[in-house]
Amino acid sequence: MGVSNATDGESALISAVRVGDTALVKSLLQEDSDPGVREAAFCLAVRTYAGHIAQLLLQYGADAGQCGPDELLPLREAVESGSPALVEALLDHRIRGRYPASELLEMRDLARRRHEVGAGAELRHRTGSQDALVRTRVQDDEYYHVDELTLGGMSVRDGHAAILTDLEELLAIRPSFEELMARALHHHQDHTAWGRATILLAHRRDQDTWAAAAALRTHPGPSHRLFGAEVLRLTHLFDDRDADAFAGPALDIFTDWSRKETDVAVLTEVLTALGEHADPRADEALLAHAGHPDGALRRTVAAGLGTWSELPGSSDGVREALLVLMTDADTAVRREACLTVGRSRDRAPVLAEAMAALLGDEDRQVQVAAVMGLALHDDERCVEAARRLGPQQSGVLAEEHHLDAVWRYEWRRDGR
Repeated sequence: MGVSNATDGESALISAVRVGDTALVKSLLQEDSDPGVREAAFCLAVRTYAGHIAQLLLQYGADAGQCGPDELLPLREAVESGSPALVEALLDHRIRGRYPASELLEMRDLARRRHEVGAGAELRHRTGSQDALVRTRVQDDEYYHVDELTLGGMSVRDGHAAILTDLEELLAIRPSFEELMARALHHHQDHTAWGRATILLAHRRDQDTWAAAAALRTHPGPSHRLFGAEVLRLTHLFDDRDADAFAGPALDIFTDWSRKETDVAVLTEVLTALGEHADPRADEALLAHAGHPDGALRRTVAAGLGTWSELPGSSDGVREALLVLMTDADTAVRREACLTVGRSRDRAPVLAEAMAALLGDEDRQVQVAAVMGLALHDDERCVEAARRLGPQQSGVLAEEHHLDAVWRYEWRRDGR
């Protein structure tokens, strides 16, 4: 990797980890890096409580087993920190054997106590301060957030429920549906505790779990309905068995549910689930909400319409809805509708013209989606449009992937 952008001979990667620059770490890891530097960077990330960066380094090939126990944070300190990402990094399969079952059980009990007491109360106990807690929402890993609480110069994250769930799974302890749900409902949907609970329940793939989640669709509390919808959706999504036993029941539940749900967040989850079904009934249910006043919900409709159809063309209703959504006032809706049309097998000329019209959109990412869509539809206009876009924006990986479609089109066109 060399020492560019580094000081005192320190590698650029180590420097980026030291200052906690996740974007720079990711950019540097995409280059050809020295494995030894990756391991040193992993050790540093763990010691500095940067669990999200430690996980990123593992994804890019860092070998946790090359770090000695004295080079890493003690597992107890990681659990105390409340960062699920940090604990998960220390429980990487290459070093998990360093922790005997007795220690893992002790850490399970510690995580449970911290979860039950609450991160704020624990922080007050440690500092003795009665000042106002400062609560900040932070990204803990690639997908989920936690809250970080600060008081009296000390900080702790509120991810102990997720840590507890992870340790229980590692120890083959099976908490009940109700207990996992209670841990999740204490937080928002993109909190790690919520994600750990829904994913774990979805992977159980048993009728008791399915029935418990399905029963929540009539619960008076929107958060309970949202939790149940996500468990049902993920159960079907993760079921890769040939029989696909949950496909039919899921479609029946979500089709009916979409007609009755009034909460926008829950309805969005239900429509997301319908977009994962290859069935005309799913498209019909989505179409009913194509004009919903909430932009995020319209985006969900745009993402799900017709995307799983194996037919070469869309239904008239789906095509017309997508054409309208491609002119939506909401930028994200236009972009999602354009991506859906681009990936569709429907080659109706009116769709290509609609994508071409978006080449002049005020938003660059909508333009990028239109360029990719035209390339996938073997439309020559994508080449000049890509040239006008200029260099790819640094760090926008989706843009790089989408614009690669132009290169692939030219390859097909030229018979290479």
